Amino acid sequence: MNPDLDLRLQHARALTRRQFLKTSQAGLGGIALSGLLGKARAGAASPSARTPDSPMAPRPPHFAPKAKRVIYLSMSGGPPQQDLFDYKPELIKHNLQPCPDFLLKNQRFAFIKGHPKMLGTPHKFAKRGESGAWVSDILPHFHTVVDHTSIIRSMHTDQFNHAPAELFLYTGSSRNGGASMGSWITYGLGSENQDLPGFVVLISGGTDPTGGKALWSTGFLPSVYQGVQCRTVGDPILYVSNPKGMDRDARRRSLDALRRLNEAELSEFGDPETLTRISQYELAFRMQMAVPDVMDIRQEPESMLDLYGAKPGAASFANNCLLARRLVERGVRFVQLFDWGWDLHGTSKGNDIVYGLPDKCKDIDQPIAGLLKDLHQRGLLEETLVIWGGEFGRTSMNEARDGSTWLGRDHHPHCFTIWMAGGGIKPGVQLGATDELGYQIAESPVTVHDLQATILHLLGFDAERFDFPYQGLRQRLIGVEGDGHVRKELLA
Repeated sequence: MNPDLDLRLQHARALTRRQFLKTSQAGLGGIALSGLLGKARAGAASPSARTPDSPMAPRPPHFAPKAKRVIYLSMSGGPPQQDLFDYKPELIKHNLQPCPDFLLKNQRFAFIKGHPKMLGTPHKFAKRGESGAWVSDILPHFHTVVDHTSIIRSMHTDQFNHAPAELFLYTGSSRNGGASMGSWITYGLGSENQDLPGFVVLISGGTDPTGGKALWSTGFLPSVYQGVQCRTVGDPILYVSNPKGMDRDARRRSLDALRRLNEAELSEFGDPETLTRISQYELAFRMQMAVPDVMDIRQEPESMLDLYGAKPGAASFANNCLLARRLVERGVRFVQLFDWGWDLHGTSKGNDIVYGLPDKCKDIDQPIAGLLKDLHQRGLLEETLVIWGGEFGRTSMNEARDGSTWLGRDHHPHCFTIWMAGGGIKPGVQLGATDELGYQIAESPVTVHDLQATILHLLGFDAERFDFPYQGLRQRLIGVEGDGHVRKELLA
């Protein structure tokens, strides 16, 4: 008998089923993987082009983009549009009067019980800027930048609880497992700075958003495109520092050894997550130098800190806005700021619309105006898309949970307001309108998938073609069966 053949037969008999399927070209895993990798991927480099050194390398989109980067200002909890951007004199006229029956028929609410009363805003409105947009008096700094923005008053969603609504808005699906918007965009475009994450998340308001870390997860996309949460107090990124007793040279030697082992595994099995592991180890090493520098706002002049209302060393939305500018200025592709505290049910003084809402507006008003002014004067706003908004709106009636005398609003999916600026957005546009009581959309409804498709379009992607094969389906940010439409009314 041929000794080599005999040795191979002995080796084959010793293989477990799992080892056989893992190594065999004809195994089920190999068949499935070959089928997936054989398909062209729209809008992104082929898997073979994503080498250990270049999974985040810049890549061209489908067509010439208007925006190169995104700052998404996520107001977690759902800001009350009637108190900020959607002025309703008729609602004020009927303040604390019984709600008309036709508004309650066949409606579901998260917390409202019985027959509620209408709730007009206690805050004053006026037309602001050359665009004449109605804006509340509790956003005085925003008045100075309103002409940079386009306000959409006719957003709506099909979710009325926080986590599903946030997941739907930021991943295209109301269930866990989808890929986040920031991950999709860094997957498609890569990053302009190989020493920093392509997708950075900053948190304020004292807690994570209700949807949790799934809101910046890669889902089915390679995990190298996951959002990296940075902190403004302590180490910017957990566990990126050298362990005790290890200096930078020793870290480099250990990473070189790990890289050789991982490259051998990648060569044998071709698992894309091995590629991710190699890339993430190397990025972490580079971030040890780059991240502390970019996160140190003490380098900014006093005038810039004053513009944002930022204070070095604090954990605040103001600091995060300044950091967002520093990050996009250095080539980070997608920066998402989550600010918790907009769930204004009126169950206490701290979360009602008379006292709690003005306090929240003070946290964000000056920093947002400072961000838009700063981006504009640096020439960055033209190619940086800035988006502000929550996951849904608030009701036009008072919640009065358990007989509370504080004034607050329940969750409301039927209409809410967001605004966009820069990055190919036509300034001064006011798109859509609600009815006279601010309860239903009366003009130009905009769906969540419309918003997602418009964002992708500004970045150079056709939302219909920008997909990733997974579980036998063409996964997309706008959903497998989504039909998002680019809202051309918003485009410059």
